[in-house]
Amino acid sequence: MKELELKYGCNPNQKPSRIYMQDGSDLPIEVLCGKPGYINFLDAFNGWLLVSELKKATNLPAATSFKHVSPAGAAVGLPLSETLAKIYWVDDLGELSPLACAYARARGADRMSSFGDFIALSDVCDEDTARLIKREVSDGVIAPGYTPEALELLKQKKKGNYNVIQINPDYVPAPLEHKEVFGITFEQGRNELVIDDDFFANVVTENKEIPESAKIDLAISMITLKYTQSNSVCYVKGGQAIGIGAGQQSRIHCTRLAGQKADNWWLRQSPQVLGLQFRDGIGRADRDNAIDLYIGEEYMDVLADGVWENTFKVKPDVFTREEKRAWLDKMEDVALGSDAFFPFGDNIERAHKSGVKYVAQPGGSVRDDNVIAACNKYNMAMAFTGLRLFHH
Repeated sequence: MKELELKYGCNPNQKPSRIYMQDGSDLPIEVLCGKPGYINFLDAFNGWLLVSELKKATNLPAATSFKHVSPAGAAVGLPLSETLAKIYWVDDLGELSPLACAYARARGADRMSSFGDFIALSDVCDEDTARLIKREVSDGVIAPGYTPEALELLKQKKKGNYNVIQINPDYVPAPLEHKEVFGITFEQGRNELVIDDDFFANVVTENKEIPESAKIDLAISMITLKYTQSNSVCYVKGGQAIGIGAGQQSRIHCTRLAGQKADNWWLRQSPQVLGLQFRDGIGRADRDNAIDLYIGEEYMDVLADGVWENTFKVKPDVFTREEKRAWLDKMEDVALGSDAFFPFGDNIERAHKSGVKYVAQPGGSVRDDNVIAACNKYNMAMAFTGLRLFHH
């Protein structure tokens, strides 16, 4: 297939729209079901790059949940604990394949942002993964292949209109990439930077110890940032992103946004949240919304409005600020990556509140000493990578 006509571009008024190869060669993808649009393909291709790189870096199957050309979640296929399976709403599916675990993690870390996502998988989509995808609200999936059972399940989604894309895993793009803005063509070399253990060799803090598990988490963080709209910051724990802050003009706002998401991920594992009793028939998305309200500052207003009566079997006790802080203080060994240098130590102060122990960032700020001092204050280990990872 030389080109694919799209319904429209970013918005319905932007026509005509198509994807094609400038050199006239065949597209490296095949649409097996549905009719993906312009933004779908942007999410699909960026997501495919991300999971391909995660797979190479960790030798584990990888998945990402993309929304509006930034990942809402990214993870590798490590087994799920009983608690994680419960907060990701997959505890009824039994033991999952590694690829399905990767997607459960990628989708589950920030389920509200992942609602209506586009999925990218590093490996052939198996039946376990397809069963999980089939029951979530999603726009489509891209993978290097699908088992017959998986494809049959996915073709049943959205009355046969779910977007299923197969990509040639051997496709290698040209070393130069182009982008047109306002009729003007931009050209640059592709970002082929390889992120591995050597990326974190320059540890500049008093604490020099970064264990292998933390290096994997830092690699996941930096690879995720490589395909996240800048400015961006990413918190990672246990092989998955738990908080991504994307597209903010201020880095401290990125750190706060991602930190709040990481905090919510941890609060969802608290006894207070795990003990919530939902009324029969309440869907997963509505449960997610209710939990978000419950752990937020708005819960007192929700109680006053009586909304809880429509959601919970038993009226939940208020999750006090002191109780939340006590639970958050138990979160530890979190890895944090930044796509550009931290200009002030306030980013580290905020990161500390979310259990960050390991940091990777390019360095190069005139206030590097201040940032290093903030890390030393909390016995964090921080590596300067010397390389920026902006993505636009």
